[in-house]
Amino acid sequence: QVQLVESGGGLVQAGGSLRLSCAASGLTFRSYAMGWFRQAPGKERDFVANITWGGTGTYYADSVKGRFTISRDNAKNTVYLQMNSLKPEDTAIYYCAAARSRVPTTGPNDYWGQGTQVTVSS
Repeated sequence: QVQLVESGGGLVQAGGSLRLSCAASGLTFRSYAMGWFRQAPGKERDFVANITWGGTGTYYADSVKGRFTISRDNAKNTVYLQMNSLKPEDTAIYYCAAARSRVPTTGPNDYWGQGTQVTVSS
């Protein structure tokens, strides 16, 4: 059974940092590109960042470029999202996703995690 389990969310003041983790099990992790997405209350799920299978390619939404960094450790079956200079508009539930044949998108992916709440206070 495949599981993606996010952790590391919480409440932080504006300007602070958080590091999200997504631990994968039940799949050959290195065979999947990984991504982070977020959904704020009353809004659609948005793309945040993607990372390719070997970690050599990374892609970011314009809203987080220069503040967030996605990385992966294939030995630990884990993908990370380092979030710095957080803003109140970053408040959302953050989800990780896995896709085998392409980088994850906001559409259907092979697997999704359950999400972790990030709240940034002003």
